[in-house]
Amino acid sequence: MSEKDEDGVRLQKVLAQAGVASRRAAEQLIADGRVEVNGKLVIEQGVRVDPERDTIRVDGSRIPSARRQVYLALNKPRGVISTMEDPEGRPDLTEYLPRGVPRLFHVGRLDGETTGLLLMTNDGELAQRLSHPSYEIAKTYLAEVEGVMDNHALKRLEKGVTLEDGKVKADKIKLVSRSPHTERTLLEVTLHSGANRVVRRMLDSVGHPVRKLSRIAFGPVRLGRLPLGETRELTREELGKLLDAAKM
Repeated sequence: MSEKDEDGVRLQKVLAQAGVASRRAAEQLIADGRVEVNGKLVIEQGVRVDPERDTIRVDGSRIPSARRQVYLALNKPRGVISTMEDPEGRPDLTEYLPRGVPRLFHVGRLDGETTGLLLMTNDGELAQRLSHPSYEIAKTYLAEVEGVMDNHALKRLEKGVTLEDGKVKADKIKLVSRSPHTERTLLEVTLHSGANRVVRRMLDSVGHPVRKLSRIAFGPVRLGRLPLGETRELTREELGKLLDAAKM
């Protein structure tokens, strides 16, 4: 951040380019003391910033700069492999991307039978960080399992179960419904682990195999009503929160 005319881009221009407000309205945000740069309140007009390096917030919310990269959410259908190219000829992610987009990375994986939220981007550093276990990005799944799950099994999942590759526990278990008539239970499982088929293996271990599984949230990004097989661009708010989560 600099007040020198020759350095960087004027803060109000960066806010306008990010879609926060018009330049005039952005100047008012600054005057009202609602804008921070790198943790410091900015109330003077004319301050210049480096939008690629400086962290800008309005009312505490991270404002990503206008970026050249692509950030998409995909609702992956069942039977689609989490890869950009499958040597066995199975359906892959490229079939569901908009035309004209550059080659993208997928953030994390979903097994072929699991539907739901996958993040797609050509921002390699963000993709790598979001996939790395050290950043502890929580994911939430909606699971339909066999049988009527009792409270004891729910507690076991919260306390942790031991699988062949170690102990794993859910951050949160939310019971959505129990159906004695159809012998099924619907629940939300939130956890940080990205181990292979971890939700399925956890539920198997307590005697309730998965019938259907869908990822409904990845960190701050929620699947919402995105139709199966469709993509959408991440919102400014979602991208800002992801950048914070990845410490970028």
